[in-house]
Parts: sequence; structure tokens; C-alpha cells
Amino acid sequence: MTQPVPRLSVPAALALGSAALGAAFATGLFLGRRSPPWRGRQEQCLLPPEDSPLWQYLLSRSMREHPALRSLRLLTLEQPQGDSMMTCEQAQLLANLARLIQAKKALDLGTFTGYSALALALALPADGRVVTCEVEAQPPELGRPLWRQAEAEHKIDLRLKPALETLDELLAAGEAGTFDVAVVDADKENCAAYYERCLQLLRPGGILAVLRVMPLLLAACSCLHSTVSSPASPLQWRPWWGNITSESQLSPEACMSLPQPVS
Repeated sequence: MTQPVPRLSVPAALALGSAALGAAFATGLFLGRRSPPWRGRQEQCLLPPEDSPLWQYLLSRSMREHPALRSLRLLTLEQPQGDSMMTCEQAQLLANLARLIQAKKALDLGTFTGYSALALALALPADGRVVTCEVEAQPPELGRPLWRQAEAEHKIDLRLKPALETLDELLAAGEAGTFDVAVVDADKENCAAYYERCLQLLRPGGILAVLRVMPLLLAACSCLHSTVSSPASPLQWRPWWGNITSESQLSPEACMSLPQPVS
């Protein structure tokens, strides 16, 4: 059985994470000064390309990925739509944040093979619990052997049904205000409803991470003067984002975007 790699202490993890984020910020600042802030092109990014020496250096000095988690990431990348999962650096950031707030309960909307669920489970104590939601049974079964290899399968509570049903069941069961972390990486049509329910389930001081929202918001900005509209128009995201940024329950620093390197 594969033994987990030694964990960093929180101060050491913070130092490594801060160094990586600081270097990424400096790179973004440099690039931002050399180009217009709103170019409107998909390739604009504050981080260097994935295959650049700088990015690989940052990852090599900051990543501490459990062997089973790495195997699951590589397995997931081989699947159709596998590149839609969160990146390894995003997973490590969320795991470190979970450790910092001493999280014991987490929500993960959008299981797929369970990469994000496993990353969270490894960050939780032995009696921790990750409730993860998926509508397709096959992808999680690909990852289950690696959950087991990481000795974290008992922490992962897989719910094979629409995420809204699971969230409503948790609220009905009296679990409001008991979760420490919630990660939303599911269908964007229900994102506003996920946000409202997760906010009820999170405790004060909890963390809510919503992935892949910024591209939709930028698309909404470009659609403002369009004469074409549809039920799935990106414009629906503008009022929702406005509600989030003005939400009195959220700390000012709670709303941030996690940029991805250019692939």
C-alpha cells in the first residue's frame, strides 16, 4: 500500500504557497503593464503558459501532491472532458485553506472521478467527511480505487443524484451551518441556486469556492450590446455576481478569481 507523503506543517505550507502566489502575482503585474488590461481575447492570462520554465519551476517548488492524488489526476486527464477538472495547484490551495480553518466537513459539487473530493478528504482529519455530488455513476468508480489507496474512501460520501436534491436533503436534515468548505464545479445553469444553498450550509467563517465563473462573466460583458438572447445567455450571471459582491454575509476578501495558466 502506498504510504502518504509527509505533510507540511501549516506555516511551511503557507510559506510555499505565499511564495508561489507572490511570484505569480509579480508575473501578472509585469504582463499587465505591458499589455492593455481588457484585450477581450481568450488567451489573455495573468499566469505564464503551462509549459513555460517559470510555471514548471513554481509547481516543482510548491506542489506537494499525494501519490494517489497524482495518479487520479493523470487518470482523469485521459478521460473525455478530463481537462475540465480543477488544476493541481487549485486543489492544493483549497486543501491548504481547509487545513488552515481546521475543516471537518466539506461539500464538493461535481465529483467526476473524485479528484477534488480526494484532495479535500486528504486535508480533513480522520473523522472528516466530504459530501460529493454527481449524476453519473461511472466516473466516480474510476477514481474509487485511488480513494481507497489513499486511505480516504471512508471520508468520501458520494451522492448519485442532482446536487440540488442533495443540498435540500442536507438542509432538511438540520445540517445548516455545519459545513466548513464548499466547492462548486457543477453545471453553471444552477450555479446561483447552488450558491444560495451552500451559503446556508456553511458555518460562519467557512469557505465557498465557485470554479470557472469568470469566463462566463466576461462573456456577459461582451453580450451587453448583443441583440441575440437565449435562456442560457451569459447575461444571467451579471445580477448573480452583483449579489455576491454586495453580500453582507461575505468578507470583502471572499470573492476572488483563481487564474489558470494558458494551456
